[in-house]
Amino acid sequence: MSTTKTVPSAHSGATNKIVTARDAVRLIRSGNTVAIGGFGGIGLPEDLLDELAALHRASDQEAAAFGKPSGLTLVFGGGPGDGQQRGAQQFGQPGFIKRIVGGHWAYVPALYQLVLAGQAEGYNLPLGVITQLYRDIAAGKPGHASRVGLGTFVDPRFGGGKLNSITTEDLVEVINIGGKEYLFYKTFPIDVALIRATTADVNGNLTMEREALTSDTLSVAMAAHNSGGLVIAQVERIADAGSLNPRLVKVPGALVDCVVVASRPEVHQQTGATMYNPAYSSEVRIPLTSMEPMPMSARKIIARRAAMELRPNSIVNLGIGMPEGVAVVAAEEKASDLMTLTAEPGVIGGVPAGGLNFGAGVNAQAVIDMPYQFDFYDGGGLDVTFLGLAQADREGNLNVSRFGPKLAGAGGFINISQNAKKVVFCGTFTAGDLDVSVVQGKLLIERDGRAKKFVEAVEERTFSGKHAAELDKDVLYITERCVFRLTREGLELTEVAPGIDLQRDILDRMDFAPIVRAPRQMDPRIFAHEPMGLRDEMLRIPFDARFAYDEERNTLFLNFSEESVKSQATIDRYCDKIRSIVEPLGHKVYAVINYDGWEIDRSLEDAYLDVVKKISDQYYLGVTRFTTSAFMRAKLGDQLAARGVAPHIFESEAEAKDAVRETVSRTA
Repeated sequence: MSTTKTVPSAHSGATNKIVTARDAVRLIRSGNTVAIGGFGGIGLPEDLLDELAALHRASDQEAAAFGKPSGLTLVFGGGPGDGQQRGAQQFGQPGFIKRIVGGHWAYVPALYQLVLAGQAEGYNLPLGVITQLYRDIAAGKPGHASRVGLGTFVDPRFGGGKLNSITTEDLVEVINIGGKEYLFYKTFPIDVALIRATTADVNGNLTMEREALTSDTLSVAMAAHNSGGLVIAQVERIADAGSLNPRLVKVPGALVDCVVVASRPEVHQQTGATMYNPAYSSEVRIPLTSMEPMPMSARKIIARRAAMELRPNSIVNLGIGMPEGVAVVAAEEKASDLMTLTAEPGVIGGVPAGGLNFGAGVNAQAVIDMPYQFDFYDGGGLDVTFLGLAQADREGNLNVSRFGPKLAGAGGFINISQNAKKVVFCGTFTAGDLDVSVVQGKLLIERDGRAKKFVEAVEERTFSGKHAAELDKDVLYITERCVFRLTREGLELTEVAPGIDLQRDILDRMDFAPIVRAPRQMDPRIFAHEPMGLRDEMLRIPFDARFAYDEERNTLFLNFSEESVKSQATIDRYCDKIRSIVEPLGHKVYAVINYDGWEIDRSLEDAYLDVVKKISDQYYLGVTRFTTSAFMRAKLGDQLAARGVAPHIFESEAEAKDAVRETVSRTA
């Protein structure tokens, strides 16, 4: 059923767009499809939702003049509520809602109860797909083709996103384009868009200067307008016509039918937990004071191991919950500036917020519309993502969306996990009252969790291990006691924490037997109380980049700066690399070696110097070394002399290169 665009009781001025919330929602008719913009409690048009719920609760006599809307279809990306009583939580009334199409459901459990009771149809689709679907609706397209969702519960071969038995219409189909499978998400008209902004002029132009996000506001408005529907906007304030900077107008007035000024600040909070913070709206930048270190716990152990997967200059997504600890560890290790953190509703750079502020951020580099953020994610723009680990099975499938009577919803999980170059799932090994401690660098399970998380088959497939393995995606499953890696054969146990008994603490606590070949011990730095030195490790030069041969000068340059030799394996890698460069040449070379900041464990010094003697005799015509450390020059010089190797070590690179050039010229 369509709406009408006749707006009642217009207020002052030459326009009739400014109305009360009650007058605006009275334009909504039974059977309408209503799309709610925003992301959770961010951008929530709460005044409009309150009035719509009140209108349905009104007596038949009170609603007689305008009718009582019922049988509505609700569409949203991020759950428009707080999990308690706000927003669409008030819509859990029988007969009010006929169908719900949502991405993230955790903040609107009352709506899921309708679905669970068979009182409403329900679909859970990926958040990114829903936001992109709004654009396709606006463009008049028949649907949205995407590989997002293949192999998951959204795939029609595994349920098509349907949440109960009365939900029968197929909104998702499998299609083939160019020999590849895609999911085709069907479009549908939007009758009403409920959106939010900061300022409106009397013509309905909207700016969002005090909002934490722009989210999907423009896309939702355009989808409703081009469907012939209504666009109702809630704002904080009204400006004169022509007074808004057109470059700041996020939704043009031509798309907006009604403007409602929020009746009180409480129904226009900036986020689900914050009334207003200018840092969230990028109006100010704040100093990032040093954080209190995270206490040693299962959460910190997981976050530390996960943080070891960070790389300089990478673009990163952090999920909500356990993965938020990765940002804390990065800050503790003074490595936050080495990467770009992002959040799915549109924040790029800065520091993402958590809890009911999730989605917002401070000191961002940019805040873009949510559909464009998912374009970036879906196209492989993320180098790595850290996501929650709630339930996994032998194939590497993951469930984070549905557990019996509880529906969290997929949110952006499917888009992100399927398309990031590397995926790191983070979570405790068991659930429910887990208690661990670290004693002398070893992990002790004081009390194990009541519930197993590694099960024979997940309850719902939010992530398809088989699909990821076929694409050779790099996927890790990090817990406090062990680490698994996804292979084409299933989950392989690759690391075990010190102090953990493989059989008792891992295998006996799983419903299936993982692949076990030769798991190594998790890095002992994870279980120490001092910092791990992550920043230095991240800035360390890649191994192969430390070796460069100059053919014109017949000189091999070896850059061992800031390298730390802690194992015989590193020494062997040095030898193998030098051999692989020099032997194919068929002749010896000159060498210049940078030892600036180089360190070696005392127990390996003799083995290393023996190798230096052997390599020098076999592959070098001459060699010069340099370091700015006087102590290193003296120590290494004495040790080389004791083995009959040229002992002089220069202070600078220039001096070392000059010495090589002199040697070359003398022998030429």
